[in-house]
Amino acid sequence: MDDCIFCKIIKKEISGEFLHEDEHSIVIKDLYPKAKTHLLILPKKHIPSVIELEEGDEKIAGHMIKVAKDLAEKLGLKGYKLQINVGKDGGQEVFHLHLHLLSTFA
Repeated sequence: MDDCIFCKIIKKEISGEFLHEDEHSIVIKDLYPKAKTHLLILPKKHIPSVIELEEGDEKIAGHMIKVAKDLAEKLGLKGYKLQINVGKDGGQEVFHLHLHLLSTFA
């Protein structure tokens, strides 16, 4: 999407602090952290929300969780929370699927 801020970050049209990048996803720090560690795992494919997942996208969703797990281990997090907000009524503010990795431990 042309007006999606996360797509612009993924395309490096807007700067962001990339903590991880692979062929399917990127990880950036949340600009408005809600915890000591607050990272966003973004799929490179534009999917507006969980509601918009299509056949085959479960691989992308699974990959996002695996990236979160690997980063948590790398950062030495003792515990963490994974959160996906779904739709405006579910607290979603940016309509590009993203997974929050939050921890107060590191």
